[in-house]
Amino acid sequence: MTGSPQENPLASTLMVQGTASSVGKSVLAAALCRVFRQDGRSVAPFKAQNMSNNSWVAPGGGELGRAQAVQAAAAGIEVSTDMNPVLLKPEGDRRSQIVLNGTAVGRSTAQDYFRTKTELWPHVAAALDRLRREHDLVIIEGAGSPAEPNLKQGDIVNMRVALYARSPVLLVGDIDRGGVFGSLLGTLELLESEERELVRGIIINRFRGDPAVLEPLPQMIADRTGVPIAGVIPMVPDLRIQDEDAAELDSATPNNSAPNGSLRAAVVRFPRVSNFDDFAPLERCGMRVDFVTTPEKLAGAHMVILPGTKSTIADLRWMKSRGLDHAVKSAANNGTAVLGICGGFQMLGTRLEDPHCADSIEGGAEDGLGLVEAATEFAPQKRTRRVDFTLRTGPGLLEGNMPANGVGYEIHTGVTTADHAHPFEVVAPGCQSEPDGGFGNGGWVLGTYIHGLFDSPDIVERITGNIAKRHGLPTPDVPHFSMEAEFDRLANVVRANLDMDLIYSLIESDGHDA
Repeated sequence: MTGSPQENPLASTLMVQGTASSVGKSVLAAALCRVFRQDGRSVAPFKAQNMSNNSWVAPGGGELGRAQAVQAAAAGIEVSTDMNPVLLKPEGDRRSQIVLNGTAVGRSTAQDYFRTKTELWPHVAAALDRLRREHDLVIIEGAGSPAEPNLKQGDIVNMRVALYARSPVLLVGDIDRGGVFGSLLGTLELLESEERELVRGIIINRFRGDPAVLEPLPQMIADRTGVPIAGVIPMVPDLRIQDEDAAELDSATPNNSAPNGSLRAAVVRFPRVSNFDDFAPLERCGMRVDFVTTPEKLAGAHMVILPGTKSTIADLRWMKSRGLDHAVKSAANNGTAVLGICGGFQMLGTRLEDPHCADSIEGGAEDGLGLVEAATEFAPQKRTRRVDFTLRTGPGLLEGNMPANGVGYEIHTGVTTADHAHPFEVVAPGCQSEPDGGFGNGGWVLGTYIHGLFDSPDIVERITGNIAKRHGLPTPDVPHFSMEAEFDRLANVVRANLDMDLIYSLIESDGHDA
């Protein structure tokens, strides 16, 4: 398994691989992007294949994984679909939508994808080459583990990329989940010799406490494997750079730091939830945000949120199977604010029709919750675009002295027709303004297609302030938050705990002396 990079001079690369999924590769890659940006490098992120329903929109409307958008922001550059040429968006039942170079090109079962994914390799190689021609350095992120024997045939994201680019590899293990030394040694043992030669450093991630208590195990690993320990990265407290995968929600703890008497939002955790990081800004203003799967967990919430989903009708049926539909309607009737975003907005309507099997391979139709007078018909065309938006004034959640503005993005199939005034006005680049969303129950039920709604402090203040007023609670304080400062904080921690002399020697050699 070898690759043949282009003969033209290309930028250096550094690859971050892990012993398993969710060991912190995405965040470490973002940290490295910021470290090298701080050092004056033109750096870009790259991940050949991503599997996530958390996605972002590039200029021109192309779709890519949210993690690479975060890494691009850390690098201080605009996103490009070259940063993530293959995006798999799980739809359930071992089936995913395939997004290639930013455009949805079809669906595939896991079995079919494993048989055909090597056809995607030329797109991966071409995207990486383009980034390497445009920048001084590319930080490459792997996926899962590079040592899974059943996945290595046809690999297009881990060691095949490293071999193609002759990229030095940093192997990351998560000590917080336990078994880090065994997982590191086992991963190296399972790699082929030409792959193992590219592993030039080991990182022990998410360590709590004094690194001295690890001795002598790190040195034993270095002696046994011949691979030096590049760093022991501590757990970074209250890090506000979101995890990539919805699987992290299953082990997440609620925002119990919210003071007593704070507002509480209950976000319905759909099986196919997407863009769940839309609600992180609510936690920053002291709101408790819980992801819930049962009707009982809605009790006491001041706002119920139906987030985005990859398969709206399937997740609506899941809600009904658990009685969550009745619980949401009951909460709305008893004064709880209800917000639906994207697929959640579609669910709030009266009817959902999928005659072209665009929402799911089964197609069909389903009655919505009936909280908004709106109907949705899914169409094969997918809308992915960035928008400027305005929240108009009105009753309920819309109450305010003047409109509130923000910047967001849309990723959806389906056209929703509402029978009344729309709460939002959106403008996409090169397009005329158009209405968006719908509302009901005197303005206390609100729906929109806009992701990134709460990234605007004006929107957070408007919505949370109106909810607090309705329940006689203190108005939340919306703090100033700088993602730039958060990237710098993360980068400074990583820099202080990495052997930067080793790291720079790796990118200067670029794997060629491995």
